[in-house]
Amino acid sequence: PTPVSAMVHAATMVAAGVYLVGRFFPLFTESALLYIAYTGGITLFIAATIAVVQTDYKKVLAYSTVSQLGFMMLGLGVGGRTAGLFHLVTHAFFKALLFLGAGSVYHSVHTYEMKALGGLDKTMKWTSRTMLVATLAIAGVPLFSGFYSKDAILAASIHFVFLEGKYEHILLFVLPAVGAAMTAFYMFRMWFMVFAGESRGFTPEQIAAM
Repeated sequence: PTPVSAMVHAATMVAAGVYLVGRFFPLFTESALLYIAYTGGITLFIAATIAVVQTDYKKVLAYSTVSQLGFMMLGLGVGGRTAGLFHLVTHAFFKALLFLGAGSVYHSVHTYEMKALGGLDKTMKWTSRTMLVATLAIAGVPLFSGFYSKDAILAASIHFVFLEGKYEHILLFVLPAVGAAMTAFYMFRMWFMVFAGESRGFTPEQIAAM
């Protein structure tokens, strides 16, 4: 159910590992944190590549959550305890909003397939606008919450790799940088396929009658 999806992806049910690492951060050794950072980096990249090719908008959001959890773990692993936990908090809000919007769309059209949708902005203006706000946030657009939390993680990775001279771990900067760009791509892809243009499967009259 939609409220459960929103709660699970926003609360520590999905992000329990991130919360645990954040709470026990002072107890981890340098090698353990490095392992956590690489695990997060690989996770965020692989999950983002999966989200890019999904045609089910709820799966896009689900894989997006996995990718964002990777961002948080990487942030913690490179020493950005505040950055990782900050992204945990900001992600909770915009991801809950996205799942509530996804539930609103499904309740109206009874399909998760983005290829069958399009043009819903004409008939679902509130859902369209609120999901756009959340999309802007998760994509890291300036002045939205995701911009500040992701920027903090990237800043932590830059400090770890370049300022501390650990150039052999350059992937810990490249992966989140590329992952952030991929996040913006697959989230706007989802929004445009669902809400923009003309309907590819349902007319406005059919949607209104559902």
